[in-house]
Amino acid sequence: MEAPICLNLKNLPYSRKKRATHDWDSIVKHHAKLKNDNAILTTYTHMESLHILPNTVTLPLILKACGNLHSIELGKKIHNDVMNTGLINDVRVGTSLVDFYCKCGRLEEARYVFDAMRERDVVAWNAMISGCVECMEFEEAVFLVMEMQRDGLRPNARTMVSLLMATAELVDLGLGKEIHGYCLRNGFLELNAHVGTSLIGFYLKFDVRMAYDVFESMNLRNIVRWNAMINGYFDKGYYFEALDLFVKMLMNGLRCDLVTILVAIQACAEYGCLKLGMQVHQLAMKCDFNRDLYIVNALMNMYSQFGCIEFAHVLFRSISTRDVALWNSMLSAYIESGATDEVVALLRTMRLEGIRPDERTIVIILPVCVDLANGLRNGRSLHAYVVKCGLQNNVCIRNAFLNLFGELNCVEDASKIFAETKIPDVLSWNMMILALARNELRGRAWDLFMKMSELHVIPNSHTIVSILAACNDKSFLELGRSIHGYVIKHGIEIDPPLHTALTEMYMNCSDEATAEVLFESFSNRNLISWNAMIASYVKNNEAEKALFLFHRLILNIEPNAVTIINALSSCTSLANLPEGKCLHAYATRKSLVSDLAVANTFISMYTRCGCMNYAETIFKALPKRNVVSWNAMIACYGIHGRGYDAVLAFSKMLDEGFIPDKITFISALSSCSHSGFIEKGLQLYQSMIRDYKITPEPVHYACVVDLLARGGRFEQAWDFINSMPIAPISSAWRSLLGACRVYSETKHAHTIFEKLIELEPTNAGNYVLLSNIYAAACQWSEVEKLRKLLREKDFRKPPGKSWVSVRNKIHYFTAGDKLHPQCDKIYRKLETLLSSIKERGYVPDLRWVLHDEEDEEKFERLLSHSEKLAIAFGLISIRGGAPILITKNLRICGDCHEFSKHVSKLVGREIILRDGNRFHHFIDGVCSCKDFW
Repeated sequence: MEAPICLNLKNLPYSRKKRATHDWDSIVKHHAKLKNDNAILTTYTHMESLHILPNTVTLPLILKACGNLHSIELGKKIHNDVMNTGLINDVRVGTSLVDFYCKCGRLEEARYVFDAMRERDVVAWNAMISGCVECMEFEEAVFLVMEMQRDGLRPNARTMVSLLMATAELVDLGLGKEIHGYCLRNGFLELNAHVGTSLIGFYLKFDVRMAYDVFESMNLRNIVRWNAMINGYFDKGYYFEALDLFVKMLMNGLRCDLVTILVAIQACAEYGCLKLGMQVHQLAMKCDFNRDLYIVNALMNMYSQFGCIEFAHVLFRSISTRDVALWNSMLSAYIESGATDEVVALLRTMRLEGIRPDERTIVIILPVCVDLANGLRNGRSLHAYVVKCGLQNNVCIRNAFLNLFGELNCVEDASKIFAETKIPDVLSWNMMILALARNELRGRAWDLFMKMSELHVIPNSHTIVSILAACNDKSFLELGRSIHGYVIKHGIEIDPPLHTALTEMYMNCSDEATAEVLFESFSNRNLISWNAMIASYVKNNEAEKALFLFHRLILNIEPNAVTIINALSSCTSLANLPEGKCLHAYATRKSLVSDLAVANTFISMYTRCGCMNYAETIFKALPKRNVVSWNAMIACYGIHGRGYDAVLAFSKMLDEGFIPDKITFISALSSCSHSGFIEKGLQLYQSMIRDYKITPEPVHYACVVDLLARGGRFEQAWDFINSMPIAPISSAWRSLLGACRVYSETKHAHTIFEKLIELEPTNAGNYVLLSNIYAAACQWSEVEKLRKLLREKDFRKPPGKSWVSVRNKIHYFTAGDKLHPQCDKIYRKLETLLSSIKERGYVPDLRWVLHDEEDEEKFERLLSHSEKLAIAFGLISIRGGAPILITKNLRICGDCHEFSKHVSKLVGREIILRDGNRFHHFIDGVCSCKDFW
């Protein structure tokens, strides 16, 4: 007999045995054990379809699942069904209903059920009390505990945990101490670990020392309590204490868990202890936690904070199944290290592996667009992606885009996003106001601020910071004062950021006195406040005040990289090499030189203080360089007249794989200009456009004009500036006007001057420059006309001054200065020098005297130029044949240039003179500029 080909089991009769109640109990309990709430509710739905009512065993489990999943409608239906049965009077069912409503945030319904219960045990009271805590009704929770005791019930450990949480939120130290005493008397601390942990958490709200005393007093200290105390230290910013306790825990023989390792890694990162962090990493591997995504994430963040990007990358690659949080951490690490190319590559890999960016990914990568050449295009593409994914209404993402488009000077894109926002939050208003202020659209920024008030949106301190950004010069002082008055009138809290913004506003608006009073009167000054004030002094050319404030700062606060950079800028401005060297030693002791931005600033400082060797040494010793490092070194060679070395550095930069940016080309073109490398400069300009696709900016065009004008190609420079596709900036016209004097091009001078006056109507220096051209051509009537015009307009040329640092004190000189304490010695020294160098062929160049007077009077004027006085004083005061560094705020005159060459040969010393354009190294009668300046 053949077997059937197909057996249709559906048609076979079979008997379906009805499940017993205890079978349903077992199924629900099984799902509850696995914490599978969805399966519990599916089982309940099946039971309901079979008209099987849950009993006192399953009903609490089903209601708990409803609470966990916030299934409010199903929970209410079960409540109604239970009302028709006798189960409502069961204390377990009533307690479960209370717990369900509390978890769903329905405290009134929970209280209604609780009050209607005929019998209430400790568990029921605890459900109601913990529900009040969850719903942030802390006073009600405390009241219920007292009611419970009046009802004749004694609180248990769970009651104490809820009560301590409520008391901590109410910030009631006295009540907390009473609870502490109650717990001690009733043995809760020894019998229940959670009570002790909650007590530690309570005291951490007030004082970490009190929390630690409680921790120390406990005989039973399990891992939960150790974790609570370690985590408490970490949350309060006591990173050393957290790590110290972590080590003590290990020495006591306790085995740490995942939470302990996680906090220890984070504490190592915040405290700045890489060595211990690496040991914790090894411990994590030993405990088999090194595959946990939370641990890997924390380790990656730690290594990236220490600049160990390679370690972070190895960890990232070691995880086969990477979630989006891990990708975000790796992106953050690259962004913090400035590795923009790696960020772009990682985003590409992320997309190829099918990982969908989340909200944080977008927020992390948006700032990178600012640094990209095609940042605006990328920003718009990302916004299109966000709209496609339906994330455009996400508050964080929207505000990040407002910030991005504001920084990219694309106000219209930002305005469009803001206009499409139905109900902007305060941060959105702040971002939009800041975007307008940054782009100097002050009127629109102020109108938006006023509209904010009209719509009853309450501004915060950050709003004021944003609107203050619009007040950045003295013409807006009154507006700034009005905003300050608004802050006081409306009682807006002046926190450190707002205080800093107000101080900066007054400094930017040239009201230094008010800024100083405001700064000194604020008691909560932080490092940012100090840094901002120092930076404002630097910006306002108050370098000595900036250094004085820096020395005050380090007596009270630990400086950071920004502090050092600001202080170095002051040294650079003053050409104060001794102070710069002291700062170098200080920064080395504080381990701040390892910061690449600080190291690059040291290169610039030594460059500007005439110490080329130090600048080169720092550059060569850098373990890692970036484009800024190369730019600093190219600029260094350029302003010291070493054009060949500048061009060579540019080539080496390319050989090492660095891509030059627009700043690189400014430095390289300027170097060629100062050294007369006209053809090489023009080649670089063409390469910038052709090979690197960099669109020339006004400053690049100005460099080319200067290159041609200095090189004697005046007509070519004239044709170039008149054929530019954009309007030339003032520095381009000024280079051309300066060349008019050198090459006696008086016919073009007045035309160029008129162009300059259009751009800078109040700059007295332009009038003086034209006056010099007429004076050199002996057109004294034109000189007098210009001087009369200056007097009528009340324009004042900044006086020429030179200075020299001797034994950490800066000595200033102006032309014809008679106020210096050693004035007689200085002039006697000058007479001696002059007599000697005249015998060696020096002839005073009277063409540099800009007055129509007798030759003898002209000679007297030349003799008393500020740079000559500074050189004479330097020779008197600086012993031992050391180089003499002189700084002048304006360009050195031709006669002083010749004088310095002759003096350097006479005395056998190097004279370094830094003027407004470059450095001149005078050695043995020759200048480093090769007279090409």
